[in-house]
Amino acid sequence: MGKKQVVVLLCALAVSLVVLKSRAQEEPRKPENASDRELSELMKRKLTNAQKVLEGIALNDFDKISNHAEELILISKQAEWKVMKTPQYEMFSNDFRRGAAELVEKAKQKNLDGAALSYVDLTLTCVKCHKYVRESRQSKLDRPGTDAFALGHER
Repeated sequence: MGKKQVVVLLCALAVSLVVLKSRAQEEPRKPENASDRELSELMKRKLTNAQKVLEGIALNDFDKISNHAEELILISKQAEWKVMKTPQYEMFSNDFRRGAAELVEKAKQKNLDGAALSYVDLTLTCVKCHKYVRESRQSKLDRPGTDAFALGHER
């Protein structure tokens, strides 16, 4: 992959992150309980660190890439991260940690193209996991006898 393609890919990701962040700000969801608030804060920290990784890639700052990728790994190990107890969710969490570790490794190697590709993979893992969680929760809401309150206590 050429440098021009990497730059175009990074620009597209940056625009996507800005759109996602603006949508999140437009439609603030009020956490229902303490664990929801903790999860919300954790996801904000994840987004901030992911944006800092992208900034590091754009600025060719390997220390920034590595530091914020390591922070992503630490965030993913916190108890609030465990939104669901399913094999699929565990797979996504493991893929996320592997992707962040790969970012750290590419930063140590000073491999900007490799870091950019690892960042794309990491971002796709996030998107797939968030989609999975939304769909799982919606399917539970669609079942008779299941309410939104009960879903907040599946952790």
